[in-house]
Amino acid sequence: MPVARGAIMIEGLPIEQLGQCADFRPLSSIAGITVDLRYASVDNFTGRDLYSPFDCAWLHCDAAAALERVVAWLALQRPGCSALILDALRPQRVQEALWAALDGTGLRMYLAPPERGSIHSFGMALDITLLDEHGRELDMGTAFDDMSERSHPAREALLLARGELTPQQVENRQLLRAAMAQAGFVGIASEWWHFDCGDRDWVRQTFRRVL
Repeated sequence: MPVARGAIMIEGLPIEQLGQCADFRPLSSIAGITVDLRYASVDNFTGRDLYSPFDCAWLHCDAAAALERVVAWLALQRPGCSALILDALRPQRVQEALWAALDGTGLRMYLAPPERGSIHSFGMALDITLLDEHGRELDMGTAFDDMSERSHPAREALLLARGELTPQQVENRQLLRAAMAQAGFVGIASEWWHFDCGDRDWVRQTFRRVL
């Protein structure tokens, strides 16, 4: 269904119809994970709930299957550690709200422009961290959505040398990346928590965007 977004016509699936589409799975169907969607609360950089009244705890079936491989790998390689999902499916309308919230801040490099679309909006990206055996988040050196150089995996060696990250923080990030990579997820240079399930261009060309 095409929907007008400003001057742009965007094809996709309205989130109101998501439950009728067999291409998507609820996160509740995936065992061994904890879900705390930060944009469904005020615990995010906008300070407001961007998801209600919609249920955004979903992934495309391909990404959901890959997340199950992450769960299995952690159980085998690091018993006691588990995955905490911070964001999964992000509708196009929320991507537009985030883009608007960063207007004039110089921080839009952290978001895909709405017309191109976030891979989150296809249900093919995860924001994720790890919990220890006591249910505490592993120390990754920054909080989720920290828009600073310290969040950049590409800068970790320099940050470590400058003492801005500790060896344990880098080791925790490496554990997360290892768990995600073996399942087919691909990280990005600017956010330690973000992983795409497959090539971004392929996803945009192949999958349906959720509006």
